[in-house]
Amino acid sequence: MATDMTYRGHARATLLLGLPLIGSHLAQFAIHMTDTLMLGWYDVKALAAVTIAGSFWFLLFIMGSGFAFAVAPMVASAEASNQGTQVRRVTRMGMWISLIYGVIVLPLMWWSGPLLVMMGQDPEISQIAQDYLRITCLGTLPALLVMVLKNYLAGLERANIVLWITLAAVVLNALVNYALIFGNFGAPELGVAGAAIASLIMHSLSFLALAIYIVKKLPEHAMFQRFWRLDGEAFGAVFKMGWPIGLTNLSESGLFTASAVMVGWIGTAELAAHGIALQLTAITFMVQVGFSNTATVRAGRAFGRRDAIGLKRGALVVLAMSAIVSSLVVVVFLTTPEPLVGVFLSPDEAQRDLIIGIGASLLAVAALFQFADSAQVMALGLLRGVHDTKVPMIIAAFAYWPLGLTAGYLLGFTYGFGAVGVWMGLVVGLAVAGGLMMYRFWTTGVRI
Repeated sequence: MATDMTYRGHARATLLLGLPLIGSHLAQFAIHMTDTLMLGWYDVKALAAVTIAGSFWFLLFIMGSGFAFAVAPMVASAEASNQGTQVRRVTRMGMWISLIYGVIVLPLMWWSGPLLVMMGQDPEISQIAQDYLRITCLGTLPALLVMVLKNYLAGLERANIVLWITLAAVVLNALVNYALIFGNFGAPELGVAGAAIASLIMHSLSFLALAIYIVKKLPEHAMFQRFWRLDGEAFGAVFKMGWPIGLTNLSESGLFTASAVMVGWIGTAELAAHGIALQLTAITFMVQVGFSNTATVRAGRAFGRRDAIGLKRGALVVLAMSAIVSSLVVVVFLTTPEPLVGVFLSPDEAQRDLIIGIGASLLAVAALFQFADSAQVMALGLLRGVHDTKVPMIIAAFAYWPLGLTAGYLLGFTYGFGAVGVWMGLVVGLAVAGGLMMYRFWTTGVRI
């Protein structure tokens, strides 16, 4: 793109790439939402168990996805500077590192039950969570590979196929869930195990579909030919950029996982409400992640061309779009919390009113951190685009743990605000991270 592209041109380019990415993130999240909805209808204990299990799995998954996220800006920069061979090299080594990471963390999921009990979770809930994770862990390898291929395609601005494959996965997951959780279509009633099996099938078929598309539509990259050959230089480059991203992801996701653990100390109803409110906030966060990924790719292309003016204009446009979304979310969370929470619960659920009340309070807090959350994820996306990952990692580690987690514990337990207090800690962590990361980008990131 030329350095003299207008703001209107940047807006058009952002939406052309961003809307399919947002759609694919929402579709991906719909898979997890389906699990939560159907398990909430099935049994509140099952919902609580999968809430804690899902947080545990996502923590490990999102940390390993740091290497996949490194692929997008590296591919975008290589493509912008006409280095087609480099595109293949970094993507292939991204898959290598992701597979190695996946094998390393499998034992943590297999023996997760005792770990969850050590974290103070109910033994019965922990056992159900372990049963879920022992099946879901098998899908971690294809899930990580899917992340690499999605970022590779995003870096090439081929996001439409990612959207369509993810939408197909949503339908497949819903059908298999409906069959295996409740025992429909002649299938056995497996409850939590049925949801885990559905996830395993979905991740595996998604990887297969993306791989087939790449082989047929992008033969020039020869992505899977001689896949077994190690490329030490590219391996090192992806690892160097990816591990800070992984630790940044760990810091943020760890804060939310720790919040689930702390809410679990309070009670099952509170944990179920936390899980529902987290699902609702995650829907809106997926929109912001889509814009953030778009910012990464477009900043990465500007970085590859050494286009400082285009970088600044593109950043302003994508930040404005993000702010508009945050404003709309605040209005929805503050005006319709009860119906949003209630859709996750069976009308016959004995604790329905209690869970809805807690969930509505949590959504009020979530409205407070919308702008802070969008600021930090957008700044992260822009900084990754200019290959700046180590300082954001340090900011995240400081803001989310010493500040956010401590504030959540103090407000939740020392000062007695319960689950709402734990969520107020999230506001503190996200606000500090968002402010510092934005300062980092506008003072140093734009200097290319």
